[in-house]
Amino acid sequence: REVRRLWIRRILDHDGGPEAGHVSDGGIEAWLRLGEACGVPRDELLDQRHVLPGVKFACDAYLNFVRNADWEEGVCSSLTELFAPTAHKQRLQSWPEHYPWIDNTGLQYFRNRLSEAHRDVDHGLALTLKHFTTRTQQERAVGILRFKLDVLWSMLDAMYMAYILDMPPYFNVAEER
Repeated sequence: REVRRLWIRRILDHDGGPEAGHVSDGGIEAWLRLGEACGVPRDELLDQRHVLPGVKFACDAYLNFVRNADWEEGVCSSLTELFAPTAHKQRLQSWPEHYPWIDNTGLQYFRNRLSEAHRDVDHGLALTLKHFTTRTQQERAVGILRFKLDVLWSMLDAMYMAYILDMPPYFNVAEER
């Protein structure tokens, strides 16, 4: 019960809404507003037409992992957020310079995550340290984090190939006419 009471805060952070007793509309809404501030219409964000196949595959792999893992393993996998506050702070400092066309209100997602990520990591780390106590369990925890890093790396690979190397999915397959 105590774990659920702490975890509900994380759910509210993402789903939000004043009707849920939360101060914001939540991270999902803030993420959608960031996408809109970047120039992507909301309907295109919601229908996922721009999601690269490699990104979808990586996300599906992660969802499959947490669906089938023990809940403690799912919590452990969230510890890749250990570095999120630093990354979010860097984004808030550099994005206005590099992307001046993005409306500043669109960056609220990163502002929210500065404090939320610290709290999430503290909670997730405490649960992980409490659960993974033997050498074998700790090696499993490291394996879980490596898997999550592989997921994130795969997403970055797909985006790098599509947007930096100009090799979007199926770039070398002729279209049927």
